[in-house]
Amino acid sequence: MTDPVADGARAAAHRLAAQHGPSLIMDVEAALHDRGTSRRPDQYIDPISLGSLIVSVAALAWTVYTDLKKKTDAPSNDVVIRRVRSELRSKRTVTSRDSEIVTVTVQETLTVIEALPEPSQRRTTQESSGES
Repeated sequence: MTDPVADGARAAAHRLAAQHGPSLIMDVEAALHDRGTSRRPDQYIDPISLGSLIVSVAALAWTVYTDLKKKTDAPSNDVVIRRVRSELRSKRTVTSRDSEIVTVTVQETLTVIEALPEPSQRRTTQESSGES
């Protein structure tokens, strides 16, 4: 099954690697590996923490999108980006660098989400392959 958070974070890392260095891709992989553990950085200042920021933003984008999807069929990218930024600002200072990272990560995560089959199509695919 596709993980939109992981796929979105990976796509964002690839897009941002030219600006932030190729090690960003490995840093995001490390953050994805640590996802779900109790280990969370307090600040996003080193490259590994940058990877954690990307994974956190991708997860938040997924949450915001699914919440908005309950209210409207097609939440706009701009609305999701604004909401993610707002949520982040309530927890930490968002720098101009962070703002770009948020935008790219939300865009990439939404691209992955939009490529997912609709739930009814997922059931049909699972049933035809013998999965439950």
